[in-house]
Amino acid sequence: MTEDTAASTRVINRKPRVGTVVSDKNDKTIVVEIERASRHRIYRKVIRHTKKYHVHDEHNVATLGDLVRIEECRPMSRLKRWMLVEVLTERAVADVAPESLDASLVQEMQRSASHAQDAGTSTAGAAAEGDQASS
Repeated sequence: MTEDTAASTRVINRKPRVGTVVSDKNDKTIVVEIERASRHRIYRKVIRHTKKYHVHDEHNVATLGDLVRIEECRPMSRLKRWMLVEVLTERAVADVAPESLDASLVQEMQRSASHAQDAGTSTAGAAAEGDQASS
């Protein structure tokens, strides 16, 4: 058997996994958490196990909370040995308008900001007057 036929008949066994994106802060990299359940061999209680995988996301399409399918691949870096195949479901974004915030909270924030500005200008003005008096 020659090298060409051996390479073409070789079966590539890439393990697929489905998990949830828990971090998308890095460029072209996401962290996917995969959860599995197993039964304790003595107590027979179902135990949840989670594992995090660093996954290559070439086009930065996955966002936090998405359900994604990943597949094993060649090592891309020290931690990345998986690549994103597809985004199965995107996270649900709440349809809440920012106007629904409590109006009293907004007024309080504006009041505290104006007090901070007033305090900053009065101390700066006093310092400037003190410098002029000493001259």
